[in-house]
Amino acid sequence: MILTVDIGTSSLKAAIFDRGGLCLRQTAVPTPASGAEAESGVWLAAFGAAVSRLGGVGGLEALVISGNGPTLVPVTGNPSCGEGGLSLPAGKALLWLDRRAGEESARVSELAGAYVDPSFFVPKALWVKNRAPGLYEKTRCFLFVPEYLACALTGEARTVFPSDGFERWYWDRAMLDALGLESAKFPPFAAPGDLIGTVGAGAAAHFGFPQGLKVFAGGPDFFVSILGTGVTRAGQACGRSGSSEGINLCTETRIMDSRLMSYGHPIKPLWNLSGIISTSGRAIAWARELLGMEAQPYGSFYDLAAEARPGADRLVFLPYLAGERAPLWDPRARGVFQGLSLATGRAELARAVCEGICFAIRDVIAVMEECGAPAGEIRVTGGPAESPFLNQLKADISRRPVLLPAQRNAELLGLAMIGATALGSCASLAEASRALVRIDRVFEPREEARYEDLFGMYRELYRTLKPYFSAYY
Repeated sequence: MILTVDIGTSSLKAAIFDRGGLCLRQTAVPTPASGAEAESGVWLAAFGAAVSRLGGVGGLEALVISGNGPTLVPVTGNPSCGEGGLSLPAGKALLWLDRRAGEESARVSELAGAYVDPSFFVPKALWVKNRAPGLYEKTRCFLFVPEYLACALTGEARTVFPSDGFERWYWDRAMLDALGLESAKFPPFAAPGDLIGTVGAGAAAHFGFPQGLKVFAGGPDFFVSILGTGVTRAGQACGRSGSSEGINLCTETRIMDSRLMSYGHPIKPLWNLSGIISTSGRAIAWARELLGMEAQPYGSFYDLAAEARPGADRLVFLPYLAGERAPLWDPRARGVFQGLSLATGRAELARAVCEGICFAIRDVIAVMEECGAPAGEIRVTGGPAESPFLNQLKADISRRPVLLPAQRNAELLGLAMIGATALGSCASLAEASRALVRIDRVFEPREEARYEDLFGMYRELYRTLKPYFSAYY
């Protein structure tokens, strides 16, 4: 059996799969965070709660972990496991939402010869050195979210480097030396599927794991989602929905454009063309709170949005509540409602937020098309993918079929594929992905849904406001 764990921004999800990819049990535990920082101990406590809920872990053969990013954890101590559970002292984690490292980003971008956003790892580490020197001195190593849990369990510090093409967003010795960052604080690289180590005796006894349980490298959540949605052919796209949204398009060759990210696909020799939208699910959570609906199920919010007519009476929303990554790469961009009137109601506000997120998705896809890489279909996963309303809206606005896999948590299934391949049960990740992904429902774009003019307004609105964002934020 294989235990898979994905650490999201709002929850930690875990599941137990057999070697054939059948999900035996799964659960989710909330991981509350405030603003752009998080207490990393929350993830360790959530892991313990998830293992307790799953039960029956004595027969496990492997553990594979993925997580949100780019999030940086400054680890200050050594792992231990006692009556209080798993522990690995660390300063506050800088979440992917944290974009304070503007000056540091400029310096890193200069050295990299290409733009590196403030949300990425090296600018954040340099920010800690420059702005929190006491924490920097105490930091034993900088880890990402999944590697932090892996280190707590095994005592081994590794950095998972997903594939070729990620060099721009990571580091090498020359980069660290030029920035005055101590290379000893940056652990050696491992690839997805590599053995990080085995669970320590104390942790194994505490959780009921078998002695010597192997922990394999997983990778970033969006990377393993590509496998878990079965995106293995050129023209297929994975739309991973969570607090943010990643559109990952499979291509046969590498396509370079400064507005997007390009790196190796989990299955060689394919490539991946990627655009990450900063706030999608987080924008919906914000709107729910704004409308006093945070205590109600998410379905109630989508029901409210469905009451408004398509186009929300020409109310357009820019979902740039934490700046925007692809395709704008503008940390100063801000959220905007354009077209408010006395006739605007709660339903229009809710629908405009949902449509704004879908316009952001289409914006990324439009740029992909400009690069000569059209998306034929979008396979969705994550919490927002549970909404038929939102899936249909994505199909209508993107003008592409939206496919919903049967296993909604694609990260967990993708991790199971990595584990099964590492254990030798699957000959390759390609074989595992094609065999184990089943589509549950298809949402076809509706001809009567016309969003062309509103999408043009969406794009033009940012272009018009960009000078004001730059001047005031």
